[in-house]
Amino acid sequence: MSTAKKSFFTANAPAPIGPYSQAVAHNGILFVSGQIAIDPDTGKMITGNVEKETERVMLNLKAVLAAAGCTFDNVIKASIFLKNMDDFATVNRIYGGYLKEDGHYPARETVEVARLPKNANVEISVVAALSV
Repeated sequence: MSTAKKSFFTANAPAPIGPYSQAVAHNGILFVSGQIAIDPDTGKMITGNVEKETERVMLNLKAVLAAAGCTFDNVIKASIFLKNMDDFATVNRIYGGYLKEDGHYPARETVEVARLPKNANVEISVVAALSV
């Protein structure tokens, strides 16, 4: 297995807003940077509605995973950051809709944070196996 790392970029997800890659692969593992609800077509943040934000976050993650030849089936770990834990059920429902209901869900934590970039309500990052 190669010890070199490879960065991935797709125009189908928002461009990084800092010095980081959308995703980096190393030793068969893909690390996808946290995604917030920025529409890649307009560069504008979707705000005010946690359902719409979460849907956009999941679409952004899907696009970055696809750029590396992966899907949500490859995801082995997810981290969810919420501005308000009262949004947990809504975010969980939308997040879960992108996963197969086969009992082999990724490991995950969900934490409430004081603030997210661009005042987002939700940010999600994932780790994926490049081949399952």
